[in-house]
Amino acid sequence: MDTHLVPGARFVDPKVLARVKDLELLAKTVVDGVINGLHRAPHFGASVDFAEHRGYVAGDDIRRVDWRLYARTDRYFIKQYEADTNANLAILLDVSKSMAFASQGVSKLEYAKFLAACLAYLSHRQRDRVGITTFDEAIVTHVPPSAKHFNVLLHTLDRAVAEKPGRLLANLDLLAERFRRRSIVVLISDLYEEPDRLIDAIKPYSFGGNDVVVFHVLDPAEIAFPYDEPSRFVDLESGDEVPVVPERFAEQYRQMVQEHIAALRARCTDARIDYALIETSTPLDQALFDYLGHRERLMRVR
Repeated sequence: MDTHLVPGARFVDPKVLARVKDLELLAKTVVDGVINGLHRAPHFGASVDFAEHRGYVAGDDIRRVDWRLYARTDRYFIKQYEADTNANLAILLDVSKSMAFASQGVSKLEYAKFLAACLAYLSHRQRDRVGITTFDEAIVTHVPPSAKHFNVLLHTLDRAVAEKPGRLLANLDLLAERFRRRSIVVLISDLYEEPDRLIDAIKPYSFGGNDVVVFHVLDPAEIAFPYDEPSRFVDLESGDEVPVVPERFAEQYRQMVQEHIAALRARCTDARIDYALIETSTPLDQALFDYLGHRERLMRVR
């Protein structure tokens, strides 16, 4: 590990991130820089839902004493909320072949791995339980959330490769049965599925009381389509080659992509699911800072 590659406070360039092989160091450096920028550590699983009582101890804020319970029991108890208790963070990572695409040196899967490591580190430093599931055409690995699974999660990320076609909807349907306990469920994928069908597959997670976050990871070229020479384009999932004349197709393609993104954002908003589009050229600390700031604002109004 070349420690001189770490620029002191925050990583900026995804191409620099790709040269850092230690995912835990990468995550720690990015997250600590983001938290410093936010001035306080946002609890990723923050909630105002009541969870349980615990006995009063010296130094507790008396404003949190349950006085009604005191009147019944003549004993002091503190109200605890979900934000005070350990949460489950479950990352669902798409490792299908389309995630291998890279136009500027950092693939979607590499970027997704950096993002997953940062989110897991953020939760781990809050003593939450973390877990991960990777999938392509089937479930590849499943590590259930546990306080002891952070290093296992990092090892799973380190080994993840994009080799097979994907079946996102089928895997989401299958995995929904595994998340009956309230968790923060984070889906990281390029989301090449029809928006209505995708949201229908995600909704059961919300119905189960889970807090669902969707990170839509795309390469800049998938959005801007910067090609101008006639070429043969290869479908990474199927291997099929398609001849394309960009000047006849580019504008229609860009419009289709923007409509797809807009539909995903709107469907997620309607279903009270967090949605964030991130391009792989975006500095990771900026992406994380923007999302956590947005999440903190949402928590104030929910």
